[in-house]
Amino acid sequence: MTRITNSMIPYTYERMVHDLYVLQYRYPFMKLEVIGRSVLGYPIFHVLLGKGERSVHLNGSFHANEWITTNVLMQFIEEYAEGMKQSEERDGGVTLSIVPMVNPDGVNLVLNGPPLVEPYYSLVQYVNRGFDDFTGWKANIRGIDLNNQFPAYWDVEKERKIPKEPYPRDYPGEEPLTEPEVQAMAELTKHYQFDRVVALHTQGKEFYWGYLGKEPEESERIASKLTDVSSYKSVRNVDSHAGYKDWFIHEWSRPGFTLELGKGVNPLPLSQYPEIYRETRNILLAAIHTK
Repeated sequence: MTRITNSMIPYTYERMVHDLYVLQYRYPFMKLEVIGRSVLGYPIFHVLLGKGERSVHLNGSFHANEWITTNVLMQFIEEYAEGMKQSEERDGGVTLSIVPMVNPDGVNLVLNGPPLVEPYYSLVQYVNRGFDDFTGWKANIRGIDLNNQFPAYWDVEKERKIPKEPYPRDYPGEEPLTEPEVQAMAELTKHYQFDRVVALHTQGKEFYWGYLGKEPEESERIASKLTDVSSYKSVRNVDSHAGYKDWFIHEWSRPGFTLELGKGVNPLPLSQYPEIYRETRNILLAAIHTK
C-alpha cells in the first residue's frame, strides 16, 4: 500500500492537515477532531486511535523550530493505524491521543516566513529584531514560548528567564495559560485525564521524566524500558518549570516524559530523520505499551 505521509519533506501546517484527512479516509476508525485554534485561527488537530482503557498522549511542535517532531508523529500515526487495521486486537488496550502540531503559526513562520497579515507581519519583524531569518524561532506568533506557559511554578521561570518581553524563544508571557494553543492543550488534558504523556522536542538524544519528586514509581520502570530500546539517556530531573510535562506530573502525579530527539542545532536537518525516526518509534511504542 502506498504510504500517505512523506517525512523527508518538512511538514507545513497545510500539508499536515491534508495528510490527516487522507489518513482518516484510509483508516475510518481514526478519529480527527479540533481542540482549539491558534492565534492566527488555524485549527489545532487531535488524533484518536483505539478505545482501550489506558490512555496515552503524544504531542509535537510545541516549539516552532522543532518541526521535525511533526514529521515523526505523522509517520507514526500512519504506521500505528496500519498496524491497528491488520491486528485482530486493534488497540492493544490503549487509547492513543496525538496532537502532531501544537504551534502551527510558529511552524509556518519558520518554514514559510512571516504571515502576510497585520499586526503579525510587523510584530514578528519587531520581535526578531529586524532579521529576515526566522529558522531559530521557537515561540508562537506572538513571541511567547508555549512550553513555558503552564502553571507549574511558572512564576519561577518568569523571574529567571532573560527575555522580559516577546522574543523568538523562552519568553513565558505575562501570565500562565494566556495563549490559545496552550489553553487548548490544557483543556484536552483535563478532559481526557491521560494516564501518561510524551512530549516530543529536539535535541539532545535524552529524555526527562521527573518533576520535584511528584512522578510515580512506575515512571522509573517506564524510563528504564525506554533506555532498553534506544540509545537515549534517561534524565530524572532538570532545573526547569512551566513545561507541559512538568504541569502534567505536577497536577496528576502520573508518568510524563519529554523526549529530546536527535543531536545538533535546531532545526535539525532532515538528513538525520531516518535515524531519529527509527529510535523514536521504538521509544514511543515502549512508552505506549509498557504496563
